[in-house]
Amino acid sequence: MMNFLVRLSRFRRSEWEMLASALIALGVVMLMQPLSLTLFTFSFPVTLIGTVMFIVVSHFPE
Repeated sequence: MMNFLVRLSRFRRSEWEMLASALIALGVVMLMQPLSLTLFTFSFPVTLIGTVMFIVVSHFPE
């Protein structure tokens, strides 16, 4: 875990893309769950942040 955090601080594409993809997936899961209105309410901003983050990160160096 510590190695992952150190590599995140270097602004390399692979780790940040993985984090952005996880945010997108989390937002979709929050959107589809039927139990909590609060999770459903915050699903769109989480998905949007993950998508914008993925677009920005795709311009980081390999």
